[in-house]
Amino acid sequence: QVQLVESGGGLVQAGGSLRLSCAASGTILRIGDMAWYRQAPGKERELVAAITNGGFANYADSVKGRFTISRDNAKNTVYLQMNSLKPEDTAVYYCNARVVVSTTFAEHNYWGQGTQVTISS
Repeated sequence: QVQLVESGGGLVQAGGSLRLSCAASGTILRIGDMAWYRQAPGKERELVAAITNGGFANYADSVKGRFTISRDNAKNTVYLQMNSLKPEDTAVYYCNARVVVSTTFAEHNYWGQGTQVTISS
């Protein structure tokens, strides 16, 4: 089984920065794409940033130039560096990963529990 655990959320003023981390653990053979999503109250969950196993990244237009996604494959961890934060960035941020499980060699999609990010004006 695989677990994703996010950390790093909190309360910060507009213009500030936060770094989110998501560590995967369990019966992992290989992790493919990893991504960060966010969901604000009453809104659809949206893709914020994604990164391939090889390090190619893409971003939602709303965060481009402000957020940076990265990963450390040796630690099975993905990060989201968030700079120049705005009140509209307030949401629960969720980690997502496509994982090939070592016990069956099957690929599964996993979600973290979410971490709250609140930006005050």
